[in-house]
Amino acid sequence: MDRLKAYIRNVPDFPKPGIQFKDITPLVKNPMMLRLAVHQLIHPFLGEEITAVVGMEARGFIFGSLAAWEMGVSFVPLRKPGKLPYDIQSVSYDLEYGSTSLEVHTDALDSNDKVLLVDDLIATGGTAVASCQLIEKLGAEVCACAFVIELDELNGRKLLSKYQVHSLIHY
Repeated sequence: MDRLKAYIRNVPDFPKPGIQFKDITPLVKNPMMLRLAVHQLIHPFLGEEITAVVGMEARGFIFGSLAAWEMGVSFVPLRKPGKLPYDIQSVSYDLEYGSTSLEVHTDALDSNDKVLLVDDLIATGGTAVASCQLIEKLGAEVCACAFVIELDELNGRKLLSKYQVHSLIHY
């Protein structure tokens, strides 16, 4: 995955001092690297009975929708509060600097769905865990979680210990 890593830009002190932001913009700008990233994200799950890919707002939409398209399954967006126009289910969770929620339409998934959760990055794991809880609230099964980038020192994977976790690039 060193080929992909070369397209991740480090932005120091963003969004606040001391944070080393991992910018995926150079990766998604390059069609060949974007395609490689998506193929590597879904490769371990091609033999699985995945029926839907779920991605979290906002960068999870990029990789999740492309992964769903490649796998020939539906894509379900998890949105920030107030963005969905229909009946919703939500889950609240804590961040390092506060709390927030994710929402999904109540008819987006059901007990027949087997889900691959996709996002660009896993850090502390809070958003990913909340996403899994939201998926399970709708009765669907989370088969695995896939991330382009994993920040190993923040131990987000530990919070997802009951799920299969696949990450392409480790920092």
